[in-house]
Amino acid sequence: MTAPNLRRAFMVFHAVLGGALLIMSHNTLFHALHARGFGHLAVVAAVEMIGALLLLIPRTLKIGGVALLVILLPGFVVHLTRGEWEWQLLIYAAGVYLVMMHGAAWGTEARAAA
Repeated sequence: MTAPNLRRAFMVFHAVLGGALLIMSHNTLFHALHARGFGHLAVVAAVEMIGALLLLIPRTLKIGGVALLVILLPGFVVHLTRGEWEWQLLIYAAGVYLVMMHGAAWGTEARAAA
């Protein structure tokens, strides 16, 4: 695979991961506030939503990534203690870690690296 194709594929991955986490956490926040009011799930969803938004901004990518990992990894463990195998949380965490280690897929930093 050539470098431009790999870069394009990573840009798509970065955008889809960040956008999907943003949309899913927004939906969770909306449903949590509607069903139970401001509680634990609403706080978790709000932090996840902010982290996903920050992950999409090149300058705040690592801050957003840390926020997401702080939510996703303990979330997997909590579900695991309840006998729930929520593998998607580990998949999201691995994707976030990949994006954090690679750096921004767009913006001035990415153009300088390319």
